[in-house]
Amino acid sequence: MTNELINLVAQLDRELIELYGRDTALFEELTILQRSLGIMHGDRPICPFLRPYFLGGSRYREIARAANILCGAFDAMTKAALESDELVKKLGLSPKEEQFARFEPGYASVAVTSRLDTFLFDGGFKFLEYNAENPAGIGDQSSLERLFTHIPRVRQFLAENEHFFPKPEAKLLATLDRAYREYGGTKAKPNIAIVDWAGVDTRSEFVILRDYFESKGYAAVIGDPESLEYDGHHLRLGNFEVDVFYKRVIIHEFLERYDENHPLSRAMADGNVCMANSFRCKLPHKKASLAILSDDRYHRLFSAAELQMIGRHIPWTRRVEYGYTSYRGDQDIDLIELIRAQPQRFVLKPNDDYGGKGIAFGWESSESDWDDAIEHAVQSAYIVQERADVERVDIAVFSEGLATIESLTVDFDPFLFMGDVEGGMVRLAAGSLVNITSGGGETALAVLNDH
Repeated sequence: MTNELINLVAQLDRELIELYGRDTALFEELTILQRSLGIMHGDRPICPFLRPYFLGGSRYREIARAANILCGAFDAMTKAALESDELVKKLGLSPKEEQFARFEPGYASVAVTSRLDTFLFDGGFKFLEYNAENPAGIGDQSSLERLFTHIPRVRQFLAENEHFFPKPEAKLLATLDRAYREYGGTKAKPNIAIVDWAGVDTRSEFVILRDYFESKGYAAVIGDPESLEYDGHHLRLGNFEVDVFYKRVIIHEFLERYDENHPLSRAMADGNVCMANSFRCKLPHKKASLAILSDDRYHRLFSAAELQMIGRHIPWTRRVEYGYTSYRGDQDIDLIELIRAQPQRFVLKPNDDYGGKGIAFGWESSESDWDDAIEHAVQSAYIVQERADVERVDIAVFSEGLATIESLTVDFDPFLFMGDVEGGMVRLAAGSLVNITSGGGETALAVLNDH
């Protein structure tokens, strides 16, 4: 944003504290609204903020362009991996994951919906992870916007400053419909099933999305994998015939319980359901996909434009294993010794997990704890990633009857729909781990016109 807009937002925060710093009635109203609108993680409201996160239009467009190009790189890597045992091994796919990834989805894109988890910093941004497994948060934007219509000073600020709110739920529906057309579907409005385990913490978002789909004339239900049936022609949830299977269940969790005899597996093998995202999305979803993108040994897989964006926006990443690698222009570096010697530069992450589980930050670890984390990573499926700079933002927050301005770590995670960006998830937290599952918060995104 321009300095003028930055100063305007800072002034807005100060005014919010002056006007509502002890307005417990407003705080209670916002909390009740979150419960009624489904802005929840389990039983916890997730927006303790008094305003949206403001992003300048020029920066939003720059992020969107980079994300679009890099989506092509992940697709190219996936196509190559389906023909390469070496890449399958590097990605860390299980035999069942590889087997199911070979089911043809019927449409060209690897991921119908996806999200690039992103750290912004002064002068740039880095994409730290590619969530290709139907990411959470798409349904939250419109509900979060509604919160701020109840704060008069925020309404006034938005009226005075040219802006727009992205509409990811509309883009999601349009892209699910597009995937269905590419798959060969012919219904004017296909039936959509939103499927995950019963009782998951993100169920409130499923309700938001189901209601939105229905408001646009699409029949939609929420179900779980246990309730699916397949008669050799149609996948069903009870009497509901499924045309589009909007997968929210995590693939490795599904494959831990089921095999090729499950109704979904059989329907996919027969080509009798449009599954979005398909089992194939597991390949780019593995965090080791960033190790392939950032390793010059594999640069042959990518176009010049993709390599340019990889160099700018993908942090150095490697699978944690004994051996030698390149780092900052040096070749034949002992990987484990590099990680051990410079903990302040690196973070260790499970290759395929979510919710911030198992992450170890070198700069927050004691020497002995870091050694233990490295040993665990070597024995498990882990990646190591170079630390990225991260922006902190001052924002008005309410808690326990009081509003204050807090300085929080922020990540802006753009949603992609067959490679096109529409909006993104905005998460904020006090520490290095910015994650809703781990206690972080979320607010709406507003894009300000900065010309």
